[in-house]
Amino acid sequence: MTLPLFPLDTVLFPGCNLDLQLFEPRYLDMLSACLKRGEGFGVVTLLEGAEVGPAPRAYSEIGCEALIRDWRQQSNGLLGIRVEGGRRLRVDSARVQADQLTLGEVCWLAEGADAPLGEEHADLRQLLQVLVEHPLVAALDMTAAVHSYGALADRLAYLLPFDNARKLRLLECLDPRQRLELLDAWLEALQEG
Repeated sequence: MTLPLFPLDTVLFPGCNLDLQLFEPRYLDMLSACLKRGEGFGVVTLLEGAEVGPAPRAYSEIGCEALIRDWRQQSNGLLGIRVEGGRRLRVDSARVQADQLTLGEVCWLAEGADAPLGEEHADLRQLLQVLVEHPLVAALDMTAAVHSYGALADRLAYLLPFDNARKLRLLECLDPRQRLELLDAWLEALQEG
């Protein structure tokens, strides 16, 4: 499947919201085309280059589908959109158009078997609750309860201040139980200091 790619200095996860301001013609045109087709675009993480200007030279092979949930004119005159992370994707090949928009041939990655959370995850659920009450996170409207390994791991991975390399490692991990275990181990290591 061909999908426009939006390289950003962030890692988007399924079920997580991201607010963007669009001003470059390539992304305004991309948004218009996506809305007409009723499709999203792919968010990949910048590895080399900048978010603005010429198409970046390097970005992650693994990314996340961005589903457009809302848009509005910002007070600064720019177009603001809110996207929600959809499916994980892998970029198999890509080409840069004359307008510097990158189009990728992508495939969707299949999630491993998920499972409901148990009482042993109470601490991680509490941590998520504290995070979603922060004003900056509350503004993203990510207050829906999570009930599975995958949803909890993805929300925590998105909201915790890990560097992009660690976040990409979590995005690439297709087994929800392993994602949550890895996150838990990193949090324990932080606490031990």
